[in-house]
Amino acid sequence: MPLDETQIQRYARHIVLHEVGGVGQSKLLDAKVLVVGAGGLGSPLLMYLAAAGIGTIGVVDDDTVSLSNLQRQVAHTTDRIGVAKTDSAQQTVAALNPDVTLVRHPVRLVAANALDLIGGYDLVADGSDNFATRFLVNDACYFASKPLVSAAILRFDAQISTFKAYLGSGQPCYRCIFREPPPPGLIPSCAEGGVLGALAGTIGSFQAIEVVKEILAIGNSLSGWLVIFDALSTTFRKVAVKRDANCPLCGTQPEIHDLSLHVA
Repeated sequence: MPLDETQIQRYARHIVLHEVGGVGQSKLLDAKVLVVGAGGLGSPLLMYLAAAGIGTIGVVDDDTVSLSNLQRQVAHTTDRIGVAKTDSAQQTVAALNPDVTLVRHPVRLVAANALDLIGGYDLVADGSDNFATRFLVNDACYFASKPLVSAAILRFDAQISTFKAYLGSGQPCYRCIFREPPPPGLIPSCAEGGVLGALAGTIGSFQAIEVVKEILAIGNSLSGWLVIFDALSTTFRKVAVKRDANCPLCGTQPEIHDLSLHVA
């Protein structure tokens, strides 16, 4: 569908980019992206995807806004404490860009609903804050053949990558880097270890960039790479990641064939 005059004005700075243009902006408006988590990473991710004109954004989160969230979760406000994060996110997105439909999924992502939720979208961006969800999202995206832009933050450190192992051709999945979740208590949560608020904004915005790149098929994908950011030293490292032939999910002799591993 051609862009109308209001859209031409709204997305003018995209349209003048040779790599985007009017055709690319129309692709963004037609795209459907599922964001897992409306917290530290999910907040800036949702807002920049909405500003970019991603036509349909789904958000999965079963939590409510609390005062301690507001140091980093910029999609939420003080007057929304106690409100479901999906409802708060919808208010923020609606105020930012009326072109965007935000679909609320006020549930926890679990093995029983993961494939159904993910199946309705073109791409998944994971902003969850726990290992159980990250591994579930990775496995579900592999089985559903959906690209996954995954990120994590803790204290002053962050990492981000894109996973498209379902394509084969040596592309890795999350388990090729991290075989299985660490033992409980080994790595602190953000609540236990803390996190620099602005780091969430930096990496959530980074995720939004990678999502847009994947939708438009522009630039170099992060599939096959892990980017590590140290905020204290202001350094980025980009590490090549190969598919692990012994990966239990995407290796040559896989041991994981469905999501039953994730059933509590």
